[in-house]
Amino acid sequence: MNTLRFRRSAVAVAAAAALPFALAACSDSGTDSASPSQAPATQDDSPSTDPGADRAMSGPFGPACASVPKDGAGSFDGMAKDPVATAASNNPALSTLVTAVKKAGLVDTLNNAENVTVFAPTNDAFAKIPKADLDKVLNDKATLTKILTYHVVGQKLTPKQLENGSFETLEKGKITAKGSGEDYTVNGTSKVVCGNVPTANATVYIVDTVLMPK
Repeated sequence: MNTLRFRRSAVAVAAAAALPFALAACSDSGTDSASPSQAPATQDDSPSTDPGADRAMSGPFGPACASVPKDGAGSFDGMAKDPVATAASNNPALSTLVTAVKKAGLVDTLNNAENVTVFAPTNDAFAKIPKADLDKVLNDKATLTKILTYHVVGQKLTPKQLENGSFETLEKGKITAKGSGEDYTVNGTSKVVCGNVPTANATVYIVDTVLMPK
């Protein structure tokens, strides 16, 4: 009997001694299995980093951007590959502007310019001008050139610069811009309806009113 009791006590002691090692092993195993679950959390955070958000904010904006073709030469990707006058000719909403640029003989001037900003009036913007007056301007090369070059600034302007700025144009006059977010106005009356559109040599801000030099 004494021998049996001794053996039982020895077994109990051995089991008790082994228990901490078993718990430690379980704990180590749990830590190892938790490590992979932490890695995806770090990866999931990467798509929402600030650089990605900045890139999204730097693209074209404004209500009229929705009407730009999704693909082809007239799309944003297509316009980015062509110089500005050629890019504008592929946008149906700018056909009157393109006609005016051709009549003024400014196609090569605009296409060969480097790092400029063009405020491009839509067809509807030109339609605000009485037809008789518009026809007269379109047939007066000197006046037409003066008006069109007033829409061009000799540097690429970011939306941030348009928040409150004054800029000299190729016509040597000044234009002013104010706004924030996706709401900008040029010279107090002309609204940007699709802005920050890249072309091969220019940044384009499509506006709803023709800008008139003094």
